[in-house]
Amino acid sequence: MQRVAATEVRLLCEPDLAAAMQLKEAAGWNQTEHDWRRLLTLEPQGCFCAIKDGRLVGTTTTTTYGRDLAWIGMVLVDPQYRGQGIAANLMSIALDYLNSKVATVKLDATQQGKPVYEKFGFQVESLIERWSGTGRSTECNSRGQTVPGRDELRELLVLDRLAFNADRSKLIEALIRNASIPPLIVRASDGAVSGYAVARSGTKADYVGPIIAKDRQSLETLLDQVLSQLPGRRIYIDLNTECTAGKQVLSDRGYAKERDLVRMFAGTPSEKTSPFVFAIAGPEIG
Repeated sequence: MQRVAATEVRLLCEPDLAAAMQLKEAAGWNQTEHDWRRLLTLEPQGCFCAIKDGRLVGTTTTTTYGRDLAWIGMVLVDPQYRGQGIAANLMSIALDYLNSKVATVKLDATQQGKPVYEKFGFQVESLIERWSGTGRSTECNSRGQTVPGRDELRELLVLDRLAFNADRSKLIEALIRNASIPPLIVRASDGAVSGYAVARSGTKADYVGPIIAKDRQSLETLLDQVLSQLPGRRIYIDLNTECTAGKQVLSDRGYAKERDLVRMFAGTPSEKTSPFVFAIAGPEIG
């Protein structure tokens, strides 16, 4: 009788990233090696990989946002090793890690992954839509400005906390440091920050998000100014469908929907992501 090799699950480390990128490429996802490194930096004890036959064959990551919320992402399994319970094993270990840390765990699932997560008690919260299009030079409203200093950053993070319903300051600061174009903010007539936008590079397209906006005018200003800085570039935007103006704003700019993601939660029910969130930060981080 042939002996079947056991699967080892251990912490994901930087030397594993080349193999992790191969899994990501096989899935057709957009993350870069820098995105993986950010996840390891934010949660070094909460990112895991599966090893079988001497190869890295699966991954999952976690990101905690204070005591309120955590996110699970990058659930990937080598196509040759699917159907062996590897994803379920990785999920179990990730949830064990998060169990005493946060009240609520969320993730953005593909349609194929949704039944796997339902077995772990995850429930549907809302729908995220991937839209794609092209950056283009436009005549933009001049209300937008870059994020130049600590005071502006502090105001931006207060708005993000209100919209996301958890403190993800470390993540947002990391995204701003590594943005592909200068991050933007807009202000209301009273001077308060009414929105911000960040973009970063991807392997298949530039990724625009998060975009947080308290009103449609702020949203359109931010989006147009971001897209004007990425002329001719392929763009991905993951739309939070709780933002009711989002689909029209994107279709008006020639963007088309590609696919759905299902936002799911487990644990203590929490508020849905606010309609102020137009574009999420990424399926792997919320």
